[in-house]
Amino acid sequence: MPGYGQILGIEGTAWNLSAAVFDTDLVSLFSKPYSPPAGGIHPREAAQHHASEVKEVISRVLTDPSRITGVAFSQGPGLGPCLRTVATAARSLSLALGVPLVGVNHCVAHIEIGRFATGCHDPIVLYASGANTQVIGYLNRRYRIFGETLDIGIGNALDKFARSMGLSHPGGPAIEELARDGEYVHLPYTVKGMDLAFSGLVSAARESTAAIADTCYSFQETAFAMCVEVTERALAHTGKDEVLLVGGVGANRRLQEMLAIMCEDRGATLAVPPDRYLGDNGAMIAYTGRVMLESGGPLPLEKSQVNPSFRSDQVEVTWRDDDPSLKAAREPLDRMTRAMGAEAEVILGPETVEKRRFSKRYREKELDSRLISERTRAEARLISMARKSGVPTPVIRDITTDTLEMERIYGTLLRDDLSAGPLREAGRTVGRLHAAGIVHGDLTTSNMVLRDGRVILIDFGLSMVSSELESRGVDIHVLFQTLGSTTDRFQALKTAFSEGYGEAFALAPEVLLREQEIERRGRYL
Repeated sequence: MPGYGQILGIEGTAWNLSAAVFDTDLVSLFSKPYSPPAGGIHPREAAQHHASEVKEVISRVLTDPSRITGVAFSQGPGLGPCLRTVATAARSLSLALGVPLVGVNHCVAHIEIGRFATGCHDPIVLYASGANTQVIGYLNRRYRIFGETLDIGIGNALDKFARSMGLSHPGGPAIEELARDGEYVHLPYTVKGMDLAFSGLVSAARESTAAIADTCYSFQETAFAMCVEVTERALAHTGKDEVLLVGGVGANRRLQEMLAIMCEDRGATLAVPPDRYLGDNGAMIAYTGRVMLESGGPLPLEKSQVNPSFRSDQVEVTWRDDDPSLKAAREPLDRMTRAMGAEAEVILGPETVEKRRFSKRYREKELDSRLISERTRAEARLISMARKSGVPTPVIRDITTDTLEMERIYGTLLRDDLSAGPLREAGRTVGRLHAAGIVHGDLTTSNMVLRDGRVILIDFGLSMVSSELESRGVDIHVLFQTLGSTTDRFQALKTAFSEGYGEAFALAPEVLLREQEIERRGRYL
């Protein structure tokens, strides 16, 4: 990379204070994490730790200041007091050394150091850390979020459960060790389309009367299966063939194993960076700062304020010239004879469709069997219920434990005709569904079929009966995430859908406001 030599990077979004120097490769890296005496991370105490230790941490890597050509710092997301401490140190160094300053998005830095360390090109990313759990893919110079946690990050979920059991911080390694001798007990499994939630799992695990090893094992199996399922959905939707695991929770060997099995079964490749790059570290800030300076230039001091809610999809990715987008060569629906989705194989005959859910080798057997049976029964029941309420759906012909036989629906998948008219009609259809008290649960553009001016809903595998504002808002949020991650015409299509939704459902304004609230929710709570 011509133009810039060594970049100093400082990371301090939460518990770990870390600095590194990066040239064409890592030059030096040193970390000094904050370890709370009890309980979880206390933002002010962590910031005080960072302030008292930042000079030593930087001096351990900054052996030759004359070679530094830029200073990068974690601008967000993160804990406000910690971010401000690191930003102040970075500004001071930039001025003292007379070199450019650059603010780095913490989440994007995880992705970029992962791509650098593993050599993967265009992956679906599972970002699993303390405060963040997201499934991300690249499109049109942005990292788009396909799905994410609706409440707390998986690392925080592990820590909360560990604290309730009297285990040390961070809780993940202790839980992983105890889980080696455990057996499965039932715990809540919460996947909502492309999103997931961990609060219910934490509460149930805390209240479990099972042996601690069994609860730890089941907590891991449940939480990680949720993450892998959503990753697989994104992989199936985009047609990509690489998965990258990043974030501190990515060091868990069972999570790596489950992802590897899923990728093997789908013909994809799993990339996992070395452990030193998985957790929060200065190297990822230094490296990403370097590519940002090369492509976009420095950050003016007046724009260097921190952003505790800085989302990865707010960053313009100026350093990537490629635009792999979705795989273009996808067979039209009417010519399909077989399709492999994220959780089922679909055989399309001239008049009927057979949808068979298959076992997931990465999932614990009892959990897998329960999900297959529950989702098959629920899908048949709710398709029939929706149809009786005037929502266009396939007609159910037969049902077994793992298989549905339905009429074949001919037409065009919405993903293949992303324009205002079809999106408006999709809004009307979803409005009628919500008015009937049904939430689809997986509102992606691959689960809507256009035919004769109508939109027919298919794949009710995650659907449920609910009149809650939150559930309806999440339903719409899933669709908006899918649109945002697959097209650059997102705003116009979102408007068209919202207009149609409002025409068909009296409570549409309240639901759309709730969707906006869901979108704004921070992950550092």
